[in-house]
Amino acid sequence: MSVFVKAVECGSFASAADELNLSAPMVGKHVRQLEQQLGITLLNRSTRRQSLTDVGRHYYERCKIVLAEVDAADAIARESKKLAQGHLRISASINYGTHCLAPVLSAYRERHPHVTLGLELSDSVVDLIAEGYDAVFRVGTLQNSGLRARALAPYRMVICASPGYLAQHGTPRTPAELMGHECLRFTHWSPREVWYFDGPQGREEVEIQGALSANVGQALKEAALHGMGIILQPEVLVAADVKAGRLIPILPGYIAPSLPVHLLTAPGRLRTQKLQSFVDYVVQTLVDSDAGFTGGLPDQKIKGLDRKI
Repeated sequence: MSVFVKAVECGSFASAADELNLSAPMVGKHVRQLEQQLGITLLNRSTRRQSLTDVGRHYYERCKIVLAEVDAADAIARESKKLAQGHLRISASINYGTHCLAPVLSAYRERHPHVTLGLELSDSVVDLIAEGYDAVFRVGTLQNSGLRARALAPYRMVICASPGYLAQHGTPRTPAELMGHECLRFTHWSPREVWYFDGPQGREEVEIQGALSANVGQALKEAALHGMGIILQPEVLVAADVKAGRLIPILPGYIAPSLPVHLLTAPGRLRTQKLQSFVDYVVQTLVDSDAGFTGGLPDQKIKGLDRKI
């Protein structure tokens, strides 16, 4: 249709060929194929001139309307690439999703009101590609998965206990003294029942023991608040309780190493505007994020890193 319309407007196959960057015989072939498909003659042609048949004139007018609609549809499609819209399916761990990610999603939605978000929280390791996620937030050391990883602000850790527990059992002064205490274990981070600390003598590790282990940090925090033992949990999870005095940080001369946090996306896939806008926002917001509570710990921030793992 577009070649036929251009041939009518230019007045000859040769002129249309110049406009379309085609050969004149190819323009003629397009018009003949259209006529064969319709079973009618659209153009009366001679060696010197061409003219529309009556039916060709009506067909030409309709073709211009159709092609204008095609151009409009193409324009809408091109604009959709510039406008973030659609649904994003996101996975994160329970603590990180609740305390770090969920609080910043409102500002993203204000910038991109046409994007809806499905946030699924689990401390299990999900398969981004097989389970159909657009983006996955992962806390801890990454395995070589071939996914594209963007490093975010690390997960700072705090070791603390309730005032009641410390009053009853005493306050450990060194990591080694933890071996004589009830330590509440988070099964995803301490499968070998070992905690690590950086102190005056460098990296130290201690084998811990305790009557309770759980796969959700919130449960361990509640147990600690009720005097059951000592926890090593993310700063964002315990900050409010530390500030209120319900939990007391211990081992002030030691720092529990921060856990790395990465935003993972699929490699080699054309990144849609909705996903690109989300990645850009997350990197801008969470690379330099601060949990608000420092607990006497030094600031431990990292710059964003875009790499494959």
